[in-house]
Amino acid sequence: MTAPAAHAAGVSAPPAAGVSAPHAAGVSAPKAAGVSAPHPAGAPALQAEGLALKLGALRAVDGVSLALHAGQWVAIVGPNGAGKSTLLSLLAGLRKPDAGRVWLQGRDLATLPAPARARALSWLSQQGEAEGDIAAHDVVRLGRLPRHGLFGTPDAADEAAVAQALDETEATPFAARRLNELSGGERQRVLLARALAVQAPVLLLDEPTTHLDAPHQRALLRGLAARARNGAAVAAVLHDLTLALAADRVLVMDRGRIVADGSPADAALRAALVQVFEQAFSIEAVQLAGRARWAVVPHL
Repeated sequence: MTAPAAHAAGVSAPPAAGVSAPHAAGVSAPKAAGVSAPHPAGAPALQAEGLALKLGALRAVDGVSLALHAGQWVAIVGPNGAGKSTLLSLLAGLRKPDAGRVWLQGRDLATLPAPARARALSWLSQQGEAEGDIAAHDVVRLGRLPRHGLFGTPDAADEAAVAQALDETEATPFAARRLNELSGGERQRVLLARALAVQAPVLLLDEPTTHLDAPHQRALLRGLAARARNGAAVAAVLHDLTLALAADRVLVMDRGRIVADGSPADAALRAALVQVFEQAFSIEAVQLAGRARWAVVPHL
């Protein structure tokens, strides 16, 4: 059974060519109820086994197993309705699965206290709340609440994290402005900064490039890559496939399942990506700054 076929059936499979074993989906996990999994060095930062969820008659997520590792950023892609956002919400603990479990840093996510979860996992929704008469800087400060609590006093480390997040999203120039004075793209950058300010070891982002122009998309993805290099496990649902192919690893979803999982350099991964999008494009190699990259070319 090929790796894509194995993932489609919800069965663990060897990693695709060009992908190291620790990055493969479907790593086994402890099954004893209420027992935290061990978290030795090199273990997944976040791990899921057999996740399933029905929305009405639809199997939105159907037997998904995966592992996200520190030091790696992962793009999750697939056609509309493939289950990408639903999967991300299950990984974040925002939805309860019908079956399966999630471990965050070796601990059962379902039993993890909310404050501990908020410190270990940062989340950006596809349609984040970004309205009101509140300064952008104060919105980003909310990302530090898991560290010091609702009634705690922000310290120098909190302010440094806020400043870094604003700088990383290029939102510093309008940090003092109110949300209701900002454009859609500016508000999105503020919400991104709030998620980054948490400085959580696991970062889950649902369509983070929404409303962003090309320069700010570039800044975002460079920032995600830097976060991963500094030890975070980063996963982002992306619709722009050329951007997704700049990730360390790509998960391709279709009909609620992971049908391919591997490096963008893996020909089988790229072939699966073309297939799930019904050959609407080809993926071409380009040279950029002396290294190979991949670009999606629509078949018009």
